Amino acid sequence: MLDRRSLLKATGALALAGSQMLPRFARAADQVPLVLGLPDGEYTTATLEALPGKKLLIKLSYRPPNYETPVSYFNSEFTANDAFFVRYHLAGIPASIDAKTWKLKIGGEAAATPFEIGMDELQKNFEPVEIPAVLQCSGNRRGLSTPHVAGVEWGVGAMGNAVWKGARLKDILAKAGLKPEAIEIVFDGADGPVLDKTPKFVKSIPVWKALDENTLIAYAMNGQPLPHFNGFPARLVIPGWTGTYWMKHIVSLNAVTKPFDGFWMKSAYRIPAGKFAIVQDFLSQETLVNTPITEMVVNTLITTPDGSSASVKPGQALVIKGIAWDAGYGINNVEVSTDGGQQWRPASLGQDYGRFAFRPWSFRFAERKPGGYTVLARATNRIGQTQAASLIFNPAGYHNNVPLPLTVNVA
Repeated sequence: MLDRRSLLKATGALALAGSQMLPRFARAADQVPLVLGLPDGEYTTATLEALPGKKLLIKLSYRPPNYETPVSYFNSEFTANDAFFVRYHLAGIPASIDAKTWKLKIGGEAAATPFEIGMDELQKNFEPVEIPAVLQCSGNRRGLSTPHVAGVEWGVGAMGNAVWKGARLKDILAKAGLKPEAIEIVFDGADGPVLDKTPKFVKSIPVWKALDENTLIAYAMNGQPLPHFNGFPARLVIPGWTGTYWMKHIVSLNAVTKPFDGFWMKSAYRIPAGKFAIVQDFLSQETLVNTPITEMVVNTLITTPDGSSASVKPGQALVIKGIAWDAGYGINNVEVSTDGGQQWRPASLGQDYGRFAFRPWSFRFAERKPGGYTVLARATNRIGQTQAASLIFNPAGYHNNVPLPLTVNVA
């Protein structure tokens, strides 16, 4: 079992300082495909860099590593493993983990029969399940908040869509024998803080969400073992919920009878109460003023053309493409406006890869009158939720699902 002392001893206090963890190559900031609306400093500090096993991604920070996926990669319905975004809170990341010796410890005061499991047992003793699902950082689009807020200034690429393979968490917990008084499952990963005073990244989910048939301990994505920077050898997968709960390099699960009060639950990743139309609440962690962020809000992204503007000749057809997603209720329709939101017309939906996955869509733009056209796209899901017309501001910059404009110049 990896514990914090042995982990830091093995990797060193500056876990990312080793040459094997350094980016392989980089490109200057003026070549970075950033969206409009970010804080000014991002356009001079962000670079394109490739971590080991990754393509060139947009580096927003290095210690800890936070790299977002350029929009061009979202033209594929499933995001390639080597193009998948990277998100860490703490810089004490293991340089490597041996899947043959990795162990997952399942216990806690609300588990009747605690046990440990290795990768062989995880893959052989539990039914393997595959689920296509979007993993999105809770702070995706934070950099587009107005006014700007503190935190990693993500653009639109702190997300990805993959087919996740693993064992149902409920099957693993059944072997542990959950007691009736269990209310939350607390989980921890192999990464940790460099300084003792920094709180370790530990999270929890309500028992009912842990027992959902779609919640997995995943060991593969897109038919391959998890990349190191995406949680190898195993991670938690909670389709529909934001990425803060998708614990990487998972090493322990503990069933508890009281609400977990660690920093990353009690103080971080919380939204003002009553501001967002959220269906799935985390009741044991709520207060009168705020509540933990849980499920994603419905959203869209224009992926083609790649950029904030495009030019066509009068009458020339331009096929605008994009993706839509939500918390798993399913995308019902996508509409497109070519006049800044005054009038909306239906887009054509592409293949449905599953209710938790990206839903592709397309729209044929062909205007004969010269001028500049502001194109917007908005999605509505099957329970009637649609995107916000204006930003619902909150101090952490979460749930930004305002339609982003594309300017099409006809000349």
